[in-house]
Amino acid sequence: MAPIIEARGLSRSFKVPHKGEGDFAGLRHFFRRQYKEVVAVDGVGFSLEPGERVGFLGGNGAGKTTTLKMLSGLLLPSAGEVVVDGHRPFDKTPAFLRTISLVMGNKQQLMWDLPARESLRLQASIFGLDDAVWRARVDELAALLSLTTLLDQPVRKLSLGERMKAELLSALLHRPRVLFLDEPTLGLDVNAQAAVRDFLKRYNEDTGATILLTSHYMADITALCSRVLVIHAGRLLFDGDLKALAARFAPEKRIALELSDVVDDAVVQRVLRAVHEDERCAAFRHLDSDGRLVRFAVPPAALAPALQKLLAVVTPHDLSVTEPPIEDVIGRVITGELGGPPA
Repeated sequence: MAPIIEARGLSRSFKVPHKGEGDFAGLRHFFRRQYKEVVAVDGVGFSLEPGERVGFLGGNGAGKTTTLKMLSGLLLPSAGEVVVDGHRPFDKTPAFLRTISLVMGNKQQLMWDLPARESLRLQASIFGLDDAVWRARVDELAALLSLTTLLDQPVRKLSLGERMKAELLSALLHRPRVLFLDEPTLGLDVNAQAAVRDFLKRYNEDTGATILLTSHYMADITALCSRVLVIHAGRLLFDGDLKALAARFAPEKRIALELSDVVDDAVVQRVLRAVHEDERCAAFRHLDSDGRLVRFAVPPAALAPALQKLLAVVTPHDLSVTEPPIEDVIGRVITGELGGPPA
């Protein structure tokens, strides 16, 4: 099966004013403006199969939104090429525009003072949907999003979560095959986030639509996506399984102990000295302590000797060995703490 999205060597740079430094830099800049080139996306390449749900991760300014804008035809790449469902996005052909939809959590397309249904009527007219078709689709999507009783209220009277769901309804009215989502749950409360995630998962399963999702909320990624792309400083660092992300960016095991007494620094140091006697356990480290609980991290290859040394020093009531929570790994990637693969 051919990919529905394919990007090769995708790059985008911008020229921005550069004032320079010095006492008269502002005056010089006023008479002779200078610019510097900023690279937002640098040689990104990936492909998505029809029906995939893929998370697109990276910190602020990493290049996620710029990439989505090139994929949706809002920006022309400075270099490289991209094909979406057989179309070049920046050509903006009617066939391409009927294929995709872009939802941005910090933007809205519904008219503020009119009921959402009136904006949907306009959207249906733009896409050439006849009256019976768009009404049936609105009823179907509104029922899934719990919006049936709210579409005749002015948009300004809807809550943030209700407006976001109405925006999704509008974006899906023409049944796009590709859905680009840029922070779709931004600012929503926990219940609204869960409702949007559940709807997107069901929509993908029912229609086979391809979804590329950016989000700073870990639950969005873990609930919807088994595959992730990680971008940092405009370059693609990782493309693969969500679990493989943890193996690459946080290749360690977590050891949690419950002791009989409150854990103090003396206990922690005694454990560290004992375990570090084995050269294979040089990377063994203390994570945190809370009451009678203490946690350590160790590379998988050093797990067995570390446990042997540790249990020679303390006798825990309970012991568990787990993988790092994927939420922690993704959070560290997004904030730039893990800017590249481990050494």
